[in-house]
Amino acid sequence: MKRLLIGTLLLLILSTGNLCAKLQGQALIDSLLKELPKVKEDTNKVVMLCDLTMAVYAAKPDEGLRYGEQALELATKQGWQSGVATAHNAMGIVCEHQGDFSKAMEHYKMSLKVYEHQNKKEGIAAVLCNIGLVYMHQSDNLNALEYFSKALKIDEEKGFKEFAANVTNNIGNIYYDQGDYNKALEYYLKGYETKVSLGGKNGIANACNNLGNLYQAIKDYDKSIEYFIKSLTLYQEIGNRGGVGYSWSNLGDVYTDKGEYATALPCLEMGQKISDETGQKPALAFAIMSIGQLYLAVARDTSSKPASHAGKININRELAPGLLLPIAHLPVGRTALLNAAVGHLERALTLSKEINIPTNIRDCYADLAIAYALKGEYKKALDASDEMFAIKDSVFSQENKESIIKMSMKNDYDRQRLTDSLKVEEKEKISAINLRKQKNYTYLGIAGIVLLAGFSFFIVKERSKSETARKQSDELLLNILPEEVAEELKTTGTTTAKHFDNVTVLFTDFVNFTQASENMGAQNLIDELHACFKAFDEIMAKYNIEKIKTIGDAYLAVCGLPTADPLHAENIVRAATEINAFMQDRLSKMGSERTFAVRIGIHSGSVVAGIVGVKKFAYDIWGDTVNTAARMEQHGEAGKINISETTYELVKDKFSCEYRGEVDVKGKGEMTMYYVE
Repeated sequence: MKRLLIGTLLLLILSTGNLCAKLQGQALIDSLLKELPKVKEDTNKVVMLCDLTMAVYAAKPDEGLRYGEQALELATKQGWQSGVATAHNAMGIVCEHQGDFSKAMEHYKMSLKVYEHQNKKEGIAAVLCNIGLVYMHQSDNLNALEYFSKALKIDEEKGFKEFAANVTNNIGNIYYDQGDYNKALEYYLKGYETKVSLGGKNGIANACNNLGNLYQAIKDYDKSIEYFIKSLTLYQEIGNRGGVGYSWSNLGDVYTDKGEYATALPCLEMGQKISDETGQKPALAFAIMSIGQLYLAVARDTSSKPASHAGKININRELAPGLLLPIAHLPVGRTALLNAAVGHLERALTLSKEINIPTNIRDCYADLAIAYALKGEYKKALDASDEMFAIKDSVFSQENKESIIKMSMKNDYDRQRLTDSLKVEEKEKISAINLRKQKNYTYLGIAGIVLLAGFSFFIVKERSKSETARKQSDELLLNILPEEVAEELKTTGTTTAKHFDNVTVLFTDFVNFTQASENMGAQNLIDELHACFKAFDEIMAKYNIEKIKTIGDAYLAVCGLPTADPLHAENIVRAATEINAFMQDRLSKMGSERTFAVRIGIHSGSVVAGIVGVKKFAYDIWGDTVNTAARMEQHGEAGKINISETTYELVKDKFSCEYRGEVDVKGKGEMTMYYVE
């Protein structure tokens, strides 16, 4: 749980409105329960039941769901549609809290349908935000952004400041996940300032949690701790036990990153205890996983020291005014630490599977693989690594709503998205960060290979430091990163992002991919993709071009980095002509039912390149040049190489090109394009 997802509940301000404003926590629950028997079977009772649902669900989700069901039944009986919508929304929040995302989505969709029929903008915006949260829980940031964007548009048009601040924070979460911390900070601060102006302590605490996570990601640990302590204090003041648990776990996680394990452990154990008591399964899974990661970190830090250095730590001190850390103990010795790490990671894995949090499952397997390798149990380590790759495919499927195997549904899915009132400008917002988003697809594969490289290192260390194994490890790393970047990473443990002024970017896409996928079996589809991309890789190597990644059925590469190449544009165009010839030959031999037609776009300019991710590495590129290359591909034709005017000026003396004229490009205006003949 690296950022707090902020939901929106549209409470009906009727008979209990003032009561909810004045009371918090158990006092509110007691007052509602006392008044409930006195209220008539009318709309007021529906409101009170919904209020009870939200008051008790954090600690007693089953009880909260029961009150929600009573509210829904009564509202339906009375024919009060606003009550029906609010009850569904409240029940959706409870189900989401329990990790039952499918059921939560059912309730949200029912609520949205009613609000849309009534044209109640406040309700529509609230439920759109909550639907976005469900997608974020499932690592589907693309769909999450779509719903957040629609909600924010309504909130800003209607002046719903509280709701707008919630959505703004959640959009910040999207950029946080993409590693765009500057953009994330912009949204987080905007949401925080709005929350402060409104004065609600719970909202301010939520915003503080997100700011704490962001500062942790950029290694500004002091600011991170400052915001986490502030959120913890605010949650305690209003009696939000769920928020208190989240904040303790977040504090523990940042102290782990700092290497202050003696402080981290009691924080995490407190977060685990409170999350367990309040029934917050996602928070509980995160706390348990973080404790396992802490034990693993201590074991790795002490692996070259005597076992006693892992030591028993007994701590009970004041972290900040009013925040007293409990007593906690670290296991003694490396073996005990590793065993404790494995135990907690396996518990977190089981819980994460139960509530379906793919990123947790992935991280648990990755850490288990390392823990087993440190223990010398290499078979288990490799098994865990295999599982990590398997869950990678699952995450990819959820992030795109359709896996490669199910691409036959793509057209129906696209049509549905359009009929769901996705505006053109919203689609453009998504496209603008789409390439940056895709780096997440490569995290796991790269992490797995790095992990295998790590296995080689451990085997070398334990088995007389075999030179052969070390060379294999280096070769694996060079398959992940450019040689210059790999050397920098091995030497310093980190890399510096760099700006490159003169590069050319190539972007390809299979235009008849959906049609071909309808006629292929799953394995044939994957085999054909592998054959095509393998050929592309060989062509890239021939022209000293750096492959960046594959994105579903698309392929991204760049020439001119990390080493400057004065022939960057020429090399890319030559590679593109070979790719085009290869695919046309393959298409003529195999037919459109067994392979694909390719569309290629090229643009030259400047990019920023570097490694992204804190715990997983991925080499990626960013900038308008990348987006423009994608636009060139989108506005091209099958079997054609579409280049921008910038690239044309660099290669016009080497290649014959057909002038296409000015083409209208959404978001960029008229752009001159050429086909390479």
